[in-house]
Amino acid sequence: MTESFAFNIAGRVLFQLGNIACQEILQAWGVRSDLEKLKKTLTTIRAVLLDAEEKQAHDAQLRVWLQELKDACYDAEDVLDEFEIEASRKQLLKQRSIRKKVSHFFSASNPLVFQFRMAHKIKKITERFGEIAVLKNNFHLKKRHHGRRHALLLDRETHSFVQASEVIGRDEEKQRIIKMLMKDVPADEEDISVLPIVGVGGLGKTALAKLVFNDESLDSHFGLKLWVCVSDDFDLKRLLVKIIKAGKGVDGDLGNMDLEQLQKVLRDCLNGKKYLLVLDDVWNDDNRKWQELKQLLVGGDSGSKIVVTTRSNRVAKITGTIPPQHLEGLPYDKALSLFLKFAFKKGEEKQHPNLVKIGEEIVEKCKGVPLVLKTLGSLLFSKTSENEWRLVKNSETWELMEKENEIFSVLKLTYDQVSPHLKQCFAYCSLYPKDYDFYEFELIQFWMAHGLLQSSNKNESPADIGRQYLNDLLSRSLFQDCDGELIYNRFKMHDLLHDLASLVAKNDCCIVNSFEQNIAQGIRHLCLINSYFLEENASKFLDKLGHLRTLRLPDMGNGPSNKSFIETCLKKFQRLRVLDLSGSTLKVLPKRIGHLKHLRYLNLSGNPSIKKLPHSICKLQNLQSLFLGGCNQIEELPKDVRYMISLRVLTLTTKQRFYMDYNT
Repeated sequence: MTESFAFNIAGRVLFQLGNIACQEILQAWGVRSDLEKLKKTLTTIRAVLLDAEEKQAHDAQLRVWLQELKDACYDAEDVLDEFEIEASRKQLLKQRSIRKKVSHFFSASNPLVFQFRMAHKIKKITERFGEIAVLKNNFHLKKRHHGRRHALLLDRETHSFVQASEVIGRDEEKQRIIKMLMKDVPADEEDISVLPIVGVGGLGKTALAKLVFNDESLDSHFGLKLWVCVSDDFDLKRLLVKIIKAGKGVDGDLGNMDLEQLQKVLRDCLNGKKYLLVLDDVWNDDNRKWQELKQLLVGGDSGSKIVVTTRSNRVAKITGTIPPQHLEGLPYDKALSLFLKFAFKKGEEKQHPNLVKIGEEIVEKCKGVPLVLKTLGSLLFSKTSENEWRLVKNSETWELMEKENEIFSVLKLTYDQVSPHLKQCFAYCSLYPKDYDFYEFELIQFWMAHGLLQSSNKNESPADIGRQYLNDLLSRSLFQDCDGELIYNRFKMHDLLHDLASLVAKNDCCIVNSFEQNIAQGIRHLCLINSYFLEENASKFLDKLGHLRTLRLPDMGNGPSNKSFIETCLKKFQRLRVLDLSGSTLKVLPKRIGHLKHLRYLNLSGNPSIKKLPHSICKLQNLQSLFLGGCNQIEELPKDVRYMISLRVLTLTTKQRFYMDYNT
């Protein structure tokens, strides 16, 4: 299940290679031909990366190749960043009124030496990608368009049969839905009422819909009942064929009919009948496609109803004419009953009270999700050893993920539906702890710092793109508990989905709370929590890490060892894009911060003891976001803050002044 994100990273490098400001310097320094060669090579490689990412799970050598490619792309990004920094410096120097001060402030090493060094790096990187391109041929990869869905998704099929005894704890929801379906429709309302059932994967939406569909009380109310599994295949013609087959129970010669013929057959099928149609597992959020289908379903009698099951709030909004039924987790007593039903033969649990006690603790962790309860219960079925039960109770969820059990195979269907760039945005959320309160504005700036917000529309701002991404993830129930307004929107990620994000990002992102914790070799994004373990062996721990791009040290204390640790991190991790020192009780931000020339995002919020920022911070030409909220003792900002030409977001809490005088 682990993702490589190589497709996205390669795309960012190609985007940089086409940057106009960078092109001028490349031409002047005589390295343009090398960069053109690199662009051509990387374009060829990227064309097969979606195929490579899908096949990597079963090919160790392919995984190694993808990791080598990612490392090369990261290094290329760093070098191209340096070109853009130089372009920014030259742009500042063109402003005559500040040329002298800027030249002094950004004084660098000998320009000729710098130019020679950069040209050498470009040549090495170009050669490196050439070698990677040659190895690509060993894997017989196919070109694949990025809009293509995973073929495996088409294999998911559902049916209307369900054992009522296997569905526990949904009687209330079942009766509520049946009551709504049997309710008479006022004459002034639409002929077809649509009721969405919404919830994340694993909550039992399909099972509940089956219970409703098969309830005998509906047999006399509806003259025709049809069950159709839609999944991601919302092709109108194929849907009509499925609906007709469900209504007539025969195949006929439908496959050879055109759309006009099919709609005539459908009208004959529905004509004058009050019908109940269940469209299970709907993903389509294109309102136009939905309206096309709905118009063809109006031939039934008044009072016909459609039930739509979906994980997407957006789909529910588009399709629903009746308020949606949001499915929640089971209450504890019902969850325990379901778990015990799958963990023991009928009545056998009475013989093992010790196991039941452990099972009660397991159920508390399952958040009432039926799929989780069933899977873990099945896992423990016939196991009578307390050690085996405790192993499940004490295991981290990702250990179960590695077995590719049903829980995450189902949850991952939601993840697989999103585009490659959204996958990476979702996965990077694993750098925040479970139950973390995400804020829209902050998360969008985090994504922006890593170059994840890209659009072909030049009129769209990164913030607009970020909101689109976030709304897409919210509509697919990958986030939950959204509240607030505008930029202060707050939301959470379900624990299971956090586990999924951690799994797919485990080779890139990691939360660490112990020096002994195993860390993947290619980790680029790191969050350290529980500062108590920084007292000893910090340097040994840091030696495990390579070229970090994200370092989060939230709520770090202000002891001598922690101050030294932060200094060491700033010295070692020169390629950081994101640095989060929020709530760290810092009194002084180290001057070395000015050496982080790639830094885009700096969060110092919640540090009330900081009074001043070091003058060196003004050297951060790439810095886009600076968070100083809660730093209410800050007396002033450095006057050279005007040289931070990339700064787009500044949040601060202060009653004092800061310099913005451009005439000095």
